[in-house]
Amino acid sequence: MNTLKGKKIYIRALEPNDLEFIYAIENDQNIWEVSNTHTPYSRFLVKQYLENAHQDIYEAKQLRLAICQDQDFPAVGLVDLFDFDPKNNRAGVGIVIRGNENKNKNIGSEALALLIEYAFSNLNLHQLFANIGTENVASNALFTKFGFKKIGVKTGWILVKGKYKDEAMYQLINPYF
Repeated sequence: MNTLKGKKIYIRALEPNDLEFIYAIENDQNIWEVSNTHTPYSRFLVKQYLENAHQDIYEAKQLRLAICQDQDFPAVGLVDLFDFDPKNNRAGVGIVIRGNENKNKNIGSEALALLIEYAFSNLNLHQLFANIGTENVASNALFTKFGFKKIGVKTGWILVKGKYKDEAMYQLINPYF
């Protein structure tokens, strides 16, 4: 897969020149709560990750794609399939848009739509799931907009700055199965 194109954005495979962008995302402590990150990443580790990003989802059990707005290539976000389970045909979904200037522009909506279509049509997944903090209003609304159903709440699931927070689990079943 090279790129998937929407109306205003496209998602593409990671490239070596994404190093600084991914390094910045992975080390942004403001999003560690949603990415389950606990320690900073070095440029060396991110470079190693990018060198192995060519592995297909069946090898790596994950797929990370860059979200781009225009053809001059810079990424504005990332969208992921993770915890890929080929036996049960399911995967988790994660999305992050970097910078307030890129939010509220339907970038996340378009990227999620492209990823759902790819997961269901190309990978033939039966279901997708997402784990979202109950206080993350924007993400809860985004996933609900695309038909994800809240199937439960994990109480006191995430420890953030000494306080336990709840996390909702969402699920989307492929309507073509």
